[in-house]
Amino acid sequence: MSSPQADHTSPDSPATPATAPSARIPTIDLGPWLDGTPGTRAAIARTVDDALRTAGFLLITGHGVDPGLRDRIRRAARTFFVLPADVKQAYGAKVGGRGWLGPGAEANGYAEGTATPPDLKESLTFATHEPFDDPVLDAEWYAPNVWPAEVPELQGLCEEYLTRMAELENRLLSLLGEALGLEPDFFSRHMEHPTYGFNINWYPGTEVVGEPQPGQFRIGPHTDFGTVTILDRQAGKGGLQVWTDAGGWEDAPFDPAAFTVNIGDLLARWTGDRWRSGRHRVLPPPADAPAEELMSLVYFGECTPGTLVESVPAPVGRVAYEPVDSHVYLRAKLDSITVR
Repeated sequence: MSSPQADHTSPDSPATPATAPSARIPTIDLGPWLDGTPGTRAAIARTVDDALRTAGFLLITGHGVDPGLRDRIRRAARTFFVLPADVKQAYGAKVGGRGWLGPGAEANGYAEGTATPPDLKESLTFATHEPFDDPVLDAEWYAPNVWPAEVPELQGLCEEYLTRMAELENRLLSLLGEALGLEPDFFSRHMEHPTYGFNINWYPGTEVVGEPQPGQFRIGPHTDFGTVTILDRQAGKGGLQVWTDAGGWEDAPFDPAAFTVNIGDLLARWTGDRWRSGRHRVLPPPADAPAEELMSLVYFGECTPGTLVESVPAPVGRVAYEPVDSHVYLRAKLDSITVR
């Protein structure tokens, strides 16, 4: 593979993985945050603020989510992903929908204006299972989840996981509010009935996806669109890389006990660009390990539909964006990455 690209505007060809994790992405233990002294909590808040200004990423431990639950979801999901394509097609969905996103459905690089071939992945995608009281909102944002009949255990596992993720998201949002010197519920009060999403992303080897085309990734370079993303990932040569101005593309630090957390475009906008939306990509299957297979569990936190997002003013914020409806903004982003 070639060397890391340092030009933010370049097409960003795959890079040689960095040899050491970036110190710009710290590990935050939620235990001392939840139960620590005021001084301890203040120090954690400063660390979070510093990290989100530079890379937009954190590792989170002390979250209390059972690792066995994550393992069981992966095993159940893999049972589905290895089924014949015609069986999976019965659950086919569009980007932003519910069900199976097959090969070629997305090209995430287009969200930032980077033209890439379609991403080398398949996904199962689910979301809130609580409808709204508005038929227009239901039609737009609440499509009932489609659970594969071939893997009946998947529904219960995912619903349990989503409950844990909603709890964790609220803890994180309180931390983020205080890290800005604002009320602990500054963000969380807008999440009473969110349209959170959950993707199980399968990254198989080249025996499934074929040889990568030039500039093709498992997920192309992009930033996430919403508020907070909580990622449970596996380490691999063809794994997650993050962008920092100081280091360019670097392998994301990995701790099997930790969740990788990044903020998205909407939250960066909300903070008046004090915090940056974490730019990242997932490398293609590596040439020296073409059969490598990885699976990620990705929770996308979103607001209650109709939330008006206004930039926090100076001295906290740096840029005063025009207020936007959270879900008008989100829909435009989802449309931008849709291939078919």
